[in-house]
Amino acid sequence: MKSINRLLISPHSSIMEALFIIDKGSVQIALVVDEEQRLIGTITDGDIRRGILRGIELNSEVRLIMQSSPIVSTEDDSPEIVFAKMKNYHLKQIPIVDKLGKVVRLELLDEMIKFKRNDNWVVLMAGGLGSRLGELTKHCPKPLLKIGTKPILEVILENFIANGFYRFIISVNYKAEMIMSYFGDGSRWGVEILYVQENKRLGTAGALSLLPFLPDEPIIVMNGDLLTKVNFKQLLDFHIETKSKATMCVREYEYQVPYGVVRVNNDRLEGIEEKPVQRFFISGGIYVLSPDALQYIPQDTFYDMPSLFDKLLQLEAATSAFPIREYWMDIGRLDDFERANSEYLQGIV
Repeated sequence: MKSINRLLISPHSSIMEALFIIDKGSVQIALVVDEEQRLIGTITDGDIRRGILRGIELNSEVRLIMQSSPIVSTEDDSPEIVFAKMKNYHLKQIPIVDKLGKVVRLELLDEMIKFKRNDNWVVLMAGGLGSRLGELTKHCPKPLLKIGTKPILEVILENFIANGFYRFIISVNYKAEMIMSYFGDGSRWGVEILYVQENKRLGTAGALSLLPFLPDEPIIVMNGDLLTKVNFKQLLDFHIETKSKATMCVREYEYQVPYGVVRVNNDRLEGIEEKPVQRFFISGGIYVLSPDALQYIPQDTFYDMPSLFDKLLQLEAATSAFPIREYWMDIGRLDDFERANSEYLQGIV
């Protein structure tokens, strides 16, 4: 049972306020109520991210993205009925309402479990040359370059561990022995680490054809040169909730055209827009793949993630985009590396 006072929000409150409730709370939900505290909707992290994909701004009202017909239980329902509803609808929490529809409490599926380990495998791609970093990677693979006092890949590993993951596969190629020597079998961190070794460059998806087994659950695949505060549990929940074969984390990217853009129709001038800002979603280098998506990756052949997603789209398989709203940095160039170190010292990373 969970007290709900801190979870309540008005339908006219901003999405940013709901985001604060979700991120600061431990139950990952906000309850939208009217002036009489009658439940009129719920908001989860997934609802917010879907709103972002639809172009809804974070200062918009929560009524635009809330689930207006949430699954609830009543005070008269037995614990067995409440549990059955949560199981049947794949819910981690369910609001309990009285006869007037007022929220009285929130029941949690795993309230007594403080820390649940995730059995899903995490595949970290650490085989790149890192050539854009010049001399820094001449004698050291990029994943072992230090951010603050720790290698990039160790920062990534410990972030996953803090989120309950303990099964890792690291794909290695360039200076593989240095990475394998540093991380070993993972016992130093109390986790399991396996390796797949590329004898040639296989791309961001091709290395997955070398996995020693077919996983039973969806796997998270992440480039080994990313720093992020993405909530990986929320990412997995989103993947399962959308019933996707593959989920791609995406990042909003802005580009300002440095000139006035002219609109013409044949020889007629129709308008001028001065230095417009273009907005796009770009791949964030983090993916979730269900086991049956792996069958489309050719064996021992260079194959990038965009090719895999293109294949799945051609087959009309369910794919989804998970927008990253948290801290994210791709350490591809020297100025990225220097900035990451600066932000690490400031406590941002």
